[in-house]
Amino acid sequence: MDEAVSRYQAALTSDAAAFLLRRGISRETAVTNRLGVVSDPMPGHGQYEGWLAIPYLRHDGQAVSVRFRCIAGHEDCRRDYGHGKYMSLEDEPSRVFYIPAIHSADDEIHVAEGEFDAMILNQVGLPAVAIPGASGWQGHHRRMLAGFSRVWVWGDPDDAGAKFVARVSRAMRQARGVQLSIGDVTETYLAEGTAGLYALIERGQE
Repeated sequence: MDEAVSRYQAALTSDAAAFLLRRGISRETAVTNRLGVVSDPMPGHGQYEGWLAIPYLRHDGQAVSVRFRCIAGHEDCRRDYGHGKYMSLEDEPSRVFYIPAIHSADDEIHVAEGEFDAMILNQVGLPAVAIPGASGWQGHHRRMLAGFSRVWVWGDPDDAGAKFVARVSRAMRQARGVQLSIGDVTETYLAEGTAGLYALIERGQE
């Protein structure tokens, strides 16, 4: 898997870099997360050629898995092309994205719904992991976060996000939801910058 991620990282295109910049992802963040583009696909990855590769890294930066994000600009990937906007490897178990944050955080950690939201939080100095999708939280995930005194949960401002926050909060008594209103973490960052994200945490501490 790490060989595939290294190959895709080296093949990051200007179009993919522009896509990431539009989402607020800096070049440094892209490098840290080893983001790339599927080029010369490894076996089993052929259907994702041209897609963005989002590696799932161990604490030492080695890749253990990868998810794929269509960046072709389709209006509706599933309706028009029969695939999701995000795709995982077949039979892949539910994983926590960006394990390195658990090892670098002090006594507080942040949990986002999606990988890009976690990247933004880490980029602004808030150590964060992500669960891929509002329904992706599993009971065993809480063991990874049990040592933190506060777990901030960033659920999207919709019904699925509310259920995500509630599910994590039921599993961990030190969890507290962050009240997003403009949109998800990325949308809030693009609209209000780093200060807007920190203001939401301060509001949650009141």
